[in-house]
Amino acid sequence: MAMKRANVLWTTLGLVGGMAFGAWYAGARIQSPAEVAARTAPPKASPILVPVESRALSSDVVTRGTVRFGLPQPISIAPSAVKGGIGLIATLPRPNTTFQEGEVILSVSGRPVFVLRGALPAHRDMSPGISGGDVRQLEESLARLGFDPGPVDGIYDQKTAAAVERWYRKSGWDPFGPSREQRAAVLALERDWSDAVRARLAAEAARETAVRAVAAARALADQNTRQAALDSVARLGDRNRPVDRRAGQSLALEAERARAAHSSTAAAADVAAQIADRAIIVLDPRQTETARATAEAKLKVARAAQHKAKLEADLAVQTAMREAALTEERIRIAEATVNAARLEGERSTHAALEQQKLAEFDLKVTSERAERLERELAAASERLGVQVPADEIVFIPSLPVRVHEVTAQVAANASGTVMTVTDNQLSVDSQLPIGAAPLVKPGMKVAIDEQTLGIKATGIVETVANSPGTRGVDGYHFYLGVRVDDTPVNLAGFSVRLTIPIETSNGVVTAVPTSAVSLAVDGTSRVLVDRSGVQEYVTVQPGLSTGGYVEVTAPDGQLVPGQRVVVGYKAE
Repeated sequence: MAMKRANVLWTTLGLVGGMAFGAWYAGARIQSPAEVAARTAPPKASPILVPVESRALSSDVVTRGTVRFGLPQPISIAPSAVKGGIGLIATLPRPNTTFQEGEVILSVSGRPVFVLRGALPAHRDMSPGISGGDVRQLEESLARLGFDPGPVDGIYDQKTAAAVERWYRKSGWDPFGPSREQRAAVLALERDWSDAVRARLAAEAARETAVRAVAAARALADQNTRQAALDSVARLGDRNRPVDRRAGQSLALEAERARAAHSSTAAAADVAAQIADRAIIVLDPRQTETARATAEAKLKVARAAQHKAKLEADLAVQTAMREAALTEERIRIAEATVNAARLEGERSTHAALEQQKLAEFDLKVTSERAERLERELAAASERLGVQVPADEIVFIPSLPVRVHEVTAQVAANASGTVMTVTDNQLSVDSQLPIGAAPLVKPGMKVAIDEQTLGIKATGIVETVANSPGTRGVDGYHFYLGVRVDDTPVNLAGFSVRLTIPIETSNGVVTAVPTSAVSLAVDGTSRVLVDRSGVQEYVTVQPGLSTGGYVEVTAPDGQLVPGQRVVVGYKAE
């Protein structure tokens, strides 16, 4: 019985153990979604921290180039107008000969050709009285050579001419004085000016004569007009005006007509009285024939007297009318005489005024000609001083120069290009990648070296092309020209390395890796600072960025060297 109970116990324990093992096995095989997500999630990332540094930042552009002397530039001889022809080359320098300012670079027909510094080429003869940029260059060169030209104002005056003379003579050459043609031109101007002065004096005299002639014509015209008026008055018989004379004649005619009418009326009345008397006598039978004859005779006498009175009245009226007509004619003649005298006076006065105008115009023309010739004579006389012919000087932008190539020959015409020269200034022809070209500007300093040859020098950026593919470089580069500072080593022809510092910080600055800076949603820059396991953003102002580092400025105390900033994350 006991044995049976033990078997049952062991059987029960086996079943319980099997069920437990099955439950354990099933629990090990079955997982929840959370457990599955937890098991499949990536490992937790940890920040990558780097320290904030205090360091000086700089950025360089490095390229290579070939050293050469300055670019060859031509030396040309300009023709001289004062010499009247092209000279022949007498001497020429050898290649690589060096010339300083004021030295004779060659000679033409026994005359020197000096080299001076100046940007403008020699293009004309320089003589007293002219001005311009070329004259200023000459004055500047004379001053540098120790020959005082007076004020450096671009005006070739007597002081400039004296300095040129001293310069020529100290150099062992005779200065170029006035040419024969210039002297002949001055003499011709002197003669023309003298003739013009005489013509002006004659014109002045003619004008004075014309002025007096106008005054005389006016006086004579006034006198003739007055005389004509007096003659008219004398011919009219009184001193009344013609209008008064016309009125008087008209009244005289009317008076004669009135007297004639009165005489005719009186005669008619007398005839009527005689007719009446005769009628009385004829009708009176008591009258005798004698009385009748007497009455008839008286009537005839009255009628004859009436006819006579009529004739006398008609004659008086006709006489008055003729006198009036004669008076009117005399008045017209007198007025015409006075008017003719006035018109003749005006004509003679006008003619005299025209002569005066012509004399004044002639005086103006002769005076202007004399003044113009006087100015020309003064200018020509000033140019008679020492001068610099155009074919005795050449201007070069920079000196000294070395002869690069001689293209002319001795005894050839001295015109056009005769040689090419370069300055003694060493330059480097190089190139810049398209991305670096905008960073390089003229005036930047350049470190020049070649470690294998032990070459070290310095220079200045002189030229950066405006577009790629120019001056012998390909379309992916910009031409770069560098001027080499003075160096005792002749670097011409060597290939050297050029290092151009583009930008540098002023001393030590606070800097972090560029990957530590990020942008906030408001556009400001920030860095994530780790403070003993606690991370917080600090707003910064970025500055110079180079070599993987960027200069940052943060509010006081918020970012200092030694603090660590987050530059990324890594999985644990």
